[in-house]
Formats: sequence, structure tokens, C-alpha cells
Amino acid sequence: MSNYTKLKTNLKLAIQRLKLLEKKKTELSLKSRREIADYIQANKADRARIRVEHIIREDNYVEAMEMLEMFCDLLLARFGLIEKMKELDPGLDEAIGTLIWASPRVSNDITEFKLIGDAFCHKYGKKYADACKADTLNNVNEKVKRRLGLEPPPKLLVEQYLIEIAKNFNIPYEPDQSVMLRSGLYDEELISLKDKTNEYRNGGNNNGGAGGGFPAGFEPTSDFSDKAPIGFKPVSFKNSRIKLD
Repeated sequence: MSNYTKLKTNLKLAIQRLKLLEKKKTELSLKSRREIADYIQANKADRARIRVEHIIREDNYVEAMEMLEMFCDLLLARFGLIEKMKELDPGLDEAIGTLIWASPRVSNDITEFKLIGDAFCHKYGKKYADACKADTLNNVNEKVKRRLGLEPPPKLLVEQYLIEIAKNFNIPYEPDQSVMLRSGLYDEELISLKDKTNEYRNGGNNNGGAGGGFPAGFEPTSDFSDKAPIGFKPVSFKNSRIKLD
């Protein structure tokens, strides 16, 4: 591959577009909570659940965008390895494999991803790119795969969203007891929430960015590892979205 400058430019542009998309979708999600609260207040719980499923999908999408942004930033920080090494550096395998896998899934929103995927296909070969797209190399980040998956959200998670939205707007809400009891969780054991509003009020999230880079010991696999949902506790999420750890 000869045009490394174009690849670097597309990675930087992708980061900028990802930040804008994250902010836009988060703001829309926050506004949607008022609509859901109105449905709850009007005793239209079924409609509220449908709207919550949409918010969960949007929250998942935003989290995937944040992680893809980090991978783009990692590749920029280690771009010298891409330029100088003919073979793929093992430390970049997850980042590159994840971007190639995600490319057809997000390129409608971030057009640079198709160009990035094509560039890596040219650099490392079509066989490698096809394997990444099919995830036969097991190098695609698991959280990104789940966040961009098409599976409907668990019923428990939907109820947890509804509980917290109702609490935030001081609206009485009785969750579906069959869902809560089957899960072993009830009112006092809810999903942990993290407020992201201040990030956007200060001009965007603070993850990644073209000028940030990563410390020498950074490894995406460990940073993005799943955490067991132990010790759920209610936390106010006024003007925030639920963080799915």
C-alpha cells in the first residue's frame, strides 16, 4: 500500500465524525426520555417499552462508536508500525480486524470507514479482510460485536430503563413483576448508571481523539473486557444515558 497519507487522513476524519455522531445520538436519546415518561404517566407502558428498546439500541450504537473511535486513535498513535511493517503487527490485529468487521455496519453514517476497510484490505490482503468480516480469526472486539448486534434487548434491561426514567421524572411506575422476579432483581437492585452529560457539555467525549494517542502499555482487549453485573445499585441519571458495562 502506497497511500499511507490518505489512510491517516481518513482515520482522523473518522474520529471527528464519530464524535459528532456520538453527541447527536446521545442528545436525541436524552430527549426521548421525556416522551417515554409521558407514556408512563398516561399508563401506556407497552408503548413506553417499545420506545425504550429504541433508546437501548441507540445507546449500544453510541458505545460502539466510542470504542471504534478509540481503535482509530490507537492506529494513529502506532501508525509507524503500519507504514514500516509489511506483515500485520500482532498488537494492531484487534483494532484493524474490528474496523474491517464494523465497516459495512457503520459506513452509512461514517463514510470514511469503507475507505479505511478498503485500505487495510489492500495492505494485508483480501483473504485477511474477508476473514475479519466473517470473524473467523476471533480478532473482532466482543463488545463491539454485541453493541452492533441485532438482537432485541433483554426484558429485564427494558424494565430497568423504565424504572430509572420514571424515578428521574418522579412518576409512579410498577414494573412487570414477572420479569423482575424471574431475574432475581427488584426495585433496590437496579443496573448501574453512569452520567455522560458533562462530557458533551464540555465539547464532546474525552475518549480518543486524533491528538491524544495511547500510553505505551495500552491494550484494547483488557480495556474493553466485560465486567460482571455484581452489586447493582440505583444512581440518578438525570440527563444521562445508561452505560452497559
